[in-house]
Amino acid sequence: MRYNNMKESFFLVGALISGALAFSTVQAQERQWTDAVKVSAYGELYYLYNLNQPESGQVAPFLYSYNRHNEVNLNFGMVKLKYEQERVRANLALMAGTYVQANLVNEADGLKNIYEANVGVKLSPTHELWLDAGIMPSHIGFESNIGADIMTMTRSIMAENSPYFSSEVKLSYGTPNKKWLVALHLMNGWQRIQRPEGNSSLALGHQLTYTPNSAWAFTSSSFVGSDSPDVNRKMRYFHHANMTYQLNEDLNLLFGFDFGVQQKEKNGTTYSNWCAPLIMGQYKVNNAWRIAARLEYYRDKEGVIIQTETPNGFQTWGYSFNVDYEITTGVLWRVEARSLTSKDAIFTRNERATSGQFTIGSSISIRL
Repeated sequence: MRYNNMKESFFLVGALISGALAFSTVQAQERQWTDAVKVSAYGELYYLYNLNQPESGQVAPFLYSYNRHNEVNLNFGMVKLKYEQERVRANLALMAGTYVQANLVNEADGLKNIYEANVGVKLSPTHELWLDAGIMPSHIGFESNIGADIMTMTRSIMAENSPYFSSEVKLSYGTPNKKWLVALHLMNGWQRIQRPEGNSSLALGHQLTYTPNSAWAFTSSSFVGSDSPDVNRKMRYFHHANMTYQLNEDLNLLFGFDFGVQQKEKNGTTYSNWCAPLIMGQYKVNNAWRIAARLEYYRDKEGVIIQTETPNGFQTWGYSFNVDYEITTGVLWRVEARSLTSKDAIFTRNERATSGQFTIGSSISIRL
């Protein structure tokens, strides 16, 4: 009898130990999953004053970030979940702000507040070969929604009028020495989550980045496709290139150039074109203070991207100067003055057409 009791006790202890080990394993797996998830947030509050004092409150119809006059407002706010394991990654981010209201006006209501929603799989266990799909930031350009990551407070005309985001499938490869990155993109269109109504085609693109050393970086990006319905499909061919040079720890220079052409009519052999050169630089005064300047030009005489209905179309020079102060880690305060001057009177002042505008503004961004 005693032997049977001891036997039952051993069985009970064994069962308890097995259960504890199983529970511990589940907990470890849960910790491993949750450890791979990172939560981040970012927000930009701003105030901008346009000396032209537009009655509509809109700074300019071709600007989508920092585009409200004489208002304290949220330009861009975002909360993001990021999951990353050795061979799987995913991002989900929701956004809000005046940028969203202006730049996603053509998207369905249920999609307007999605900043990222994508998943990726590493196709090779030994090489950086990834296949990603979903909504993600565009591969074109050097300026994103995250203002604290770029030199200036406002975005360039170039950035405002090329894609900020894309719904796509992307195949990318990075070399082991981190010097080359190449990616191929299959997209729903020119800054589209959904394809334009009546358009049954997809667009193609590429990105090639070369970073030979810590001082230099070169990027080439493209778009080939149509942003019009099939009935009058006009093919668009676009290329963006930029080069950055880090002279030293304090001085950073960047040169960018956009060039695009689009058919004037379906199956036509004549094309409209537009281009946009830009140069900008940033100087770090000390650990807290930075200054930056930008000189830009955008020419779109036939109104492919920016329509003006004026004799010379959109031909506009711009320059800006800003001062940044990092209040504490992740908190950046900026002040910027910006001037735009066009060949035609495309702006409005006191209900009369004028060829220029001047704005001054300030922003504070917080990254968590």
